[in-house]
Amino acid sequence: MAFENLFQKYDRLVLFDTETTGLQYSRDEIIEFAAVVVEPVAGTPTIVQEYDELVALSPGGFVPPKIQELTGISTQDLREKGLPKARVCRDIAQMFQGNTLLLAYNAHFDLSFLFYMLLRSGDPTILKGKDKLDLLTVYRDRHSYPHRLCSAIETYGLSGQVVNSHRAVDDVLATVAVMKAMEEEKPDLQCYVNLFGYSPKYGLEGKPIGSVTYRPQGFDPQQPLYE
Repeated sequence: MAFENLFQKYDRLVLFDTETTGLQYSRDEIIEFAAVVVEPVAGTPTIVQEYDELVALSPGGFVPPKIQELTGISTQDLREKGLPKARVCRDIAQMFQGNTLLLAYNAHFDLSFLFYMLLRSGDPTILKGKDKLDLLTVYRDRHSYPHRLCSAIETYGLSGQVVNSHRAVDDVLATVAVMKAMEEEKPDLQCYVNLFGYSPKYGLEGKPIGSVTYRPQGFDPQQPLYE
């Protein structure tokens, strides 16, 4: 079974992605949250839930023009279709319950934004005790620059199947496909749990996550980050 090592330890994998109004975790906001829940069904990893919702802005909030151009999400879209933050936080808490592994591509970014949204509108303790896996760290360990999600899609020959559109739902489905390709490439994903790499040149952006070990990560395919 694919991801056999992961499912020996976890009952559920939740891969997620966010779109935000900017890059400042403590100031900017999540405007779209998407997630895919994977569980073993009759011995086969199966997507049992897909979630994709726009998130309402705080009072006075707006989508900067550059973000609207990138994502196609406007301030008006969020006013008309955005779910209240408290509702999204409750939905996330339900998805994250139990023996769940949290996964994302560039997970430090998404987890940082998620923590601040939960802090303001939900319960940030739902992240406590949850193991975390950053698929960007895995890709950076195996392949040379560039390391964007679109780079991984191209490297693994997935261009005709998934797209890195800067919409959370497309990007999280692309992340699922990339994770499958990574597992086929080398079945060591479990070795990267709670281990995040960062650029030695730029350092770690933002505050470290307490349960995660951070290491500077160069490119040496003969020397995995976990060794």
